[in-house]
Amino acid sequence: MILVGVMHFICLMKSHAAYGRYVDTSGSSMMVPARLAWFLQELPALLVPLLLMLTTDGNNGTGRHLMLWTFCLHYFQRSCIYSLLTKGRPYPLNIMLSGIVFCSINGFLQAHYLLHCATFHNMWFSDACLLAGLIIFFIGMGINIHSDHILRSLRKPGEISYKIPRGGLFEYVSGANFFGEIVEWLGYAVATWSLPTFAFAFFTICFIGPRAYHHHR
Repeated sequence: MILVGVMHFICLMKSHAAYGRYVDTSGSSMMVPARLAWFLQELPALLVPLLLMLTTDGNNGTGRHLMLWTFCLHYFQRSCIYSLLTKGRPYPLNIMLSGIVFCSINGFLQAHYLLHCATFHNMWFSDACLLAGLIIFFIGMGINIHSDHILRSLRKPGEISYKIPRGGLFEYVSGANFFGEIVEWLGYAVATWSLPTFAFAFFTICFIGPRAYHHHR
């Protein structure tokens, strides 16, 4: 995941990821409505961990389940709430399918690590990294949700032009929604203090960081 993140960063600094405002509508790619695309591509990152939890012995610690439910919370919000509210442009089918593959792999990686590999000591709930990481995660999640709300409110019904968002963290960074998601996964990596979660946070920076850069330009 780290290597793929580096490759994405190099490629995406040179060209735009082909979704959202950067979709070439004149191309021959099959398009999927934005709401359906978001729902389908984010859903595996929620369902795969839940499936692993249901098929794993439950006597494996509260700490593991807490962190996995925290991971699932983000993807419940993205697949079941954000997807219903989004007003984005249609997605190319190949981009949606690649999102489904990534979310499936990442959902398995994070769930497998937490359920089958991670160890939590008896005083895990007072660990400084855990507490600080969870605080950072929920701050980032709040920033992400609030920023998405601002973006959805930019256009009146029927408008298609892009506008510069104002308010919240958009007063300080161009891609406040991206910034919030990066903060989320950095907090999650701190809370779990593991290579799989760090790899995901690193990939997130490499994937949506260049997109925020292009938006700013």
